[in-house]
Amino acid sequence: MKKAFITGITGQDGSYLTELLLNKKYEVHGLVQKSVTSATSHFQVLSLDEHYDVNQVTIHYGDICDYPSLIKILQEIQPDEVYHLAAQSDRQISFVSPLETADVNALGSLRVFSAVHDSKCDAKIFNASSRELFGSSPSQCPQNEYTKFNPDSPYAIAKLFAYYCAIYYREKYGMKIWNGILYNHESPRRGKNFITRKITRGVAKILSGKQEKLMVGNLDSVRDWGYAPDYVEAMWMMLQSKRPDDFIVATGTGHTIREYIFYAFSHAGISLEWIGKDLNERGIEKKTNKTLIYCSPELYKLKEKMSLIGDSSKAQKILKWKPKTDFKTLIQKMVDADLKMEGII
Repeated sequence: MKKAFITGITGQDGSYLTELLLNKKYEVHGLVQKSVTSATSHFQVLSLDEHYDVNQVTIHYGDICDYPSLIKILQEIQPDEVYHLAAQSDRQISFVSPLETADVNALGSLRVFSAVHDSKCDAKIFNASSRELFGSSPSQCPQNEYTKFNPDSPYAIAKLFAYYCAIYYREKYGMKIWNGILYNHESPRRGKNFITRKITRGVAKILSGKQEKLMVGNLDSVRDWGYAPDYVEAMWMMLQSKRPDDFIVATGTGHTIREYIFYAFSHAGISLEWIGKDLNERGIEKKTNKTLIYCSPELYKLKEKMSLIGDSSKAQKILKWKPKTDFKTLIQKMVDADLKMEGII
């Protein structure tokens, strides 16, 4: 039986990856901060909504900022595979807390790679990187593994440090480390601070009467959105491949915020029409003529010159991976989950 060690096991990706590995009969170990509670952890609800007993997973309390604890845990487990997902994942928070972001995303990743090396466990490592490496104005569209990096936030800079540390340990010590440059990937377990969940929760709360309107930024902003379970499968497939390498994981298709909102409300039975332009654009419910969508000056940003859309042809060719869930199905899954949470369905 293979052993896997997951940092960030309590997050969206960690919980789906846990399910995948348990289905494949892995012995799963996860790193959990003592401050994580059942109220904030997606992992804790696996036994409730995904038919898994959390007792199937061995929890190790520690922190990627605590190097001795990492060494001790890795020496104890001797995993075959390490999935490094733990991070401060909010780009906007990184501007407020750049030092904490650097300590977790940059130095925390370095500690993980170094701990695997120093504990002498011959594990394969997946490092979760981000499309933020290309910045908000990439040099080309779509982006591939050879597109120039242009990080423009403390979050992206820290992630780029981790990306190059992975390559350094791979080339210097022959360690088996894969970088996965992940584009936006969503699910019902996505954090409430992300725009996709903000939209689907907004739909549910408007229908339940708890919210009157949804405030968003630039409706023309384009994103490459995929489904998180598809993306954790790509992580696993990387570590089953023969040669450590770097891969973009993306759908290759871009959609605007406007499209996302339109299909989310449409799935819930609300038909929208759009009036106005730019910051003054609004989404109006056709049936009642009530304005439901407003653009907020605080959230509004100019549209990127080049859209952040990933070219995953390398992963499709070498790993035989491709996304299984289309844009509309992703939205339907998320809307249904939030409607259920509000007791509407």
